[in-house]
Amino acid sequence: MSPAGFLVTHGAGSDRNHRLSLALEGALPLPVRRMDFPYRKIGRKGPPDRAPKLIAEIVMEAEAFAAELGVDGADLVLGGRSMGGRMCSMAVAEGLPACGLVMLSYPLHPPKKPENLRTEHFPSLRVPSLFVNGDRDPFGTPEEMDRELAAIPGPVTMHWLEGQRHDPKPTFDDEIIEVVGQFVRSL
Repeated sequence: MSPAGFLVTHGAGSDRNHRLSLALEGALPLPVRRMDFPYRKIGRKGPPDRAPKLIAEIVMEAEAFAAELGVDGADLVLGGRSMGGRMCSMAVAEGLPACGLVMLSYPLHPPKKPENLRTEHFPSLRVPSLFVNGDRDPFGTPEEMDRELAAIPGPVTMHWLEGQRHDPKPTFDDEIIEVVGQFVRSL
């Protein structure tokens, strides 16, 4: 059975109307729900809320989306850009059901701080996971990503965007949409 819907989250400095979220909604052959985290809902521009609050919002949105579609949460794909994709992966590691994860520009570590890895939850990821990163992303080099993704027991697909950093140029949107679409159809 193919996925029933895709819950898309945003990066720390963006919101549900990021151009890539809108493009995914328009291009994917399944219902897409774009969500805002609580700090964006109240219009705050500053730093995001702490992880527990962000994860709780993902759980709430995923449960509401599944109920709206009349499906089980395990029929949803969860994911998003940077911080949002990371929070989705943490929610799934903590037990939120999903049939797949999509992480766009996964922030493996803060720039210039490779010792501060954001991978503690990787051994708990058992669902198929797609990572799409620029090969010049300061949040994680190809070598670092390859090394750390080995800790994920579920199936992992890694797609590199040539010459791109953490915010891939709009000219890469079609490539990202195609890769995400292939992944979703494979589930």
